[in-house]
Amino acid sequence: MASLREIKTRINSTKKTSQITKAMEMTSAAKWNRAVVNAKAFVPYMNKIQEVTASIAIGSGGVNHPMLTHRPVKKTGYIVMTSDSGLAGAFNSNVLRRVSQTIKERHKSNDEFAIIAIGRVARDFFAKRGMNVILETIGIPAQPNFADIQDITRATVGMFADGTFDELYVYYSHYLSAISQEVLEKKLLPLSDLTASDKLISYTFEPSAEEILEVLLPQYAESLIYGALLDSKASEHAARMTAMRNATDNAKELINHYTLVFNRARQASITQEITEIVGGAAALE
Repeated sequence: MASLREIKTRINSTKKTSQITKAMEMTSAAKWNRAVVNAKAFVPYMNKIQEVTASIAIGSGGVNHPMLTHRPVKKTGYIVMTSDSGLAGAFNSNVLRRVSQTIKERHKSNDEFAIIAIGRVARDFFAKRGMNVILETIGIPAQPNFADIQDITRATVGMFADGTFDELYVYYSHYLSAISQEVLEKKLLPLSDLTASDKLISYTFEPSAEEILEVLLPQYAESLIYGALLDSKASEHAARMTAMRNATDNAKELINHYTLVFNRARQASITQEITEIVGGAAALE
């Protein structure tokens, strides 16, 4: 059995740990609130740019553009979004597990796919396994601006255009609530969600539809990646907040357990001392 001093040391160290996890929970909660606002604020822009792009691409009688055209798939690109650090529960592992299973099912060699890693955890995971990471970015802020990922999104879309890969998917954790997230797979390229709807608007534009789409379609594809990142960040902060709350609760349970053990051990020590004193007094009589 541990001594009273050892038990007291465990109680103090666990209290310090709980203070750290509580502070991390509060920090994540603040970041989570702002990330959710950012993700929701981006939705109207996404809906509008999709509406405009579809109206021009479809309403003009159908435009033949490489980003709208399906071609034989020789190589697939995967954008994988994770965090730069851990302590976020199963946030990272769920995404990486889903991507790994998909690659194992679809591909027989590394030559058949390419990975664009957004986040240190994804970069390290695939690099350690010798998988084909062709682009990477780390150190993205908790509340990213489009400028923070503009280079990698532009390079990724450009690689599809020049034939480095023939289709592009993004994997990320979709935010549902503070305690619930799900891993999503979205096909980004070729753009297959530009379908006619009742909201299709006839635009008068100049110059031609082809020239407008030459600029608009890459911007639309890049905005899809940015929207997924905002969603992923909201999920990351929610997952870390929940993980740190659970860690704090577990620490409190440990403190209560160690305190009970300490009190019992102290009572046993006091009882033993009293017994020895009484026994000694009786021996002197």
